[in-house]
Amino acid sequence: MTEPTASDPAPAPPTGRPGPVVARTVEELDRARAALGGRRTALVPTMGALHSGHRRLIATAREHADAVVVSVFVNPLQFGPTEDFDRYPRPFEADLAVCADAGVDVVFAPGVDVMYPGPQIVTVHPGAMGQVLEGEFRPGFFEGVLTVVSKLFHLVRPDVAVFGQKDAQQLAVVRRMVRDLCLRVEIVGAATVRDPDGLATSSRNVYLSPAERRSALALSRALLAGADAAVTGAIGILSAAREVLDEAATATPPVAVDYLSLVEPTTFTEVSGDYRGDAVLVVAAWVGETRLIDNVPISL
Repeated sequence: MTEPTASDPAPAPPTGRPGPVVARTVEELDRARAALGGRRTALVPTMGALHSGHRRLIATAREHADAVVVSVFVNPLQFGPTEDFDRYPRPFEADLAVCADAGVDVVFAPGVDVMYPGPQIVTVHPGAMGQVLEGEFRPGFFEGVLTVVSKLFHLVRPDVAVFGQKDAQQLAVVRRMVRDLCLRVEIVGAATVRDPDGLATSSRNVYLSPAERRSALALSRALLAGADAAVTGAIGILSAAREVLDEAATATPPVAVDYLSLVEPTTFTEVSGDYRGDAVLVVAAWVGETRLIDNVPISL
């Protein structure tokens, strides 16, 4: 689930509006959800450390519903054994301030024991589209995402759920789960938010040193170069983006690419050289010990 630096979550100034109801148990969530009555409700699933990208998600949720629930839960099921679960930022009071400023109605902040009261034997498998790209480099990641998202859907019972397009493969996999399992939730994607220097907002940006952040800007530059080469077709797009990343591989500190791919947006299969239609140029790379992802939609 979709993710602080120039856009870090500083406590918001008082607005005069009441803060959100905070629910930490299923029983508290049920009472808060009942108090919303029959209002059309949107869910914004997050792992906290809220930034300007999350503000965009909340604003989008407000456009599609009358009440907004934000979940704040760092999901252990989507972290691998060598990943950053223990050091993932958890500034809950700052997150509450962001939610209050954005007019959120309910914040659902369960503990691990609430979401996983016992060993999780039954999980939601993402199928083939969840085993490529992010799924290949982070085995089990999408299984963890879909399992916790399905739990949140059942607990919150939203009419709408909003996810960021920065996590494009996650958005596509969630949409497929909703379709294949006949879940009665409308999925809405919100556009990627970028800092003024072009870096896509992410809670993991806080890990970057100033030098690492400068190197990380190669990701957005590569995507822009690829988009600018759209008239040359799929091969030209990848070539233009790869040229930027190859140069970044020799920077100090270097950018180490996990993948760069041009994919069909609903299945995330790689497109052929003569492909025509909508596509997504996706990239994942390491800068120091921080792994970043980004993407841009392209029409060929």
